[in-house]
Amino acid sequence: MTVVVGWTADARGHAALERGVQEARLHGEALLVVNATTGTSTVDDRFAGAADVTELRTQLATLGVEAEVRQPVVRDVTEALLAVTEEVDASVLVIGIRHRSPVGKLIMGSTAQRILLDARCPVLAVKATDGR
Repeated sequence: MTVVVGWTADARGHAALERGVQEARLHGEALLVVNATTGTSTVDDRFAGAADVTELRTQLATLGVEAEVRQPVVRDVTEALLAVTEEVDASVLVIGIRHRSPVGKLIMGSTAQRILLDARCPVLAVKATDGR
């Protein structure tokens, strides 16, 4: 089985990655890091630039876990992450979360909420620490 991490190049993504690596090591599983986005950084701030992905790959190479990085451009980030978990028969999906106001959720929706409600595998939602 595989630990899937929904990764973004920010504090939430790094917190999710850190915990995903821990889960992969703990259970002796492969790690799949997914930076699914709807377009370029000018359209979607979740998109990791080339430098971010290079840094991620370098970091993963030093961590001692079997890891793959995917960066698909998709119509719907939530659907893409859920599809990946099904494809690889994920043991867990790790995502980073942040606090949002009720109005913010209403206006922008909530990728994390959709993932938590629709995923068929366990979802581990982690918060970034104040120091990140």
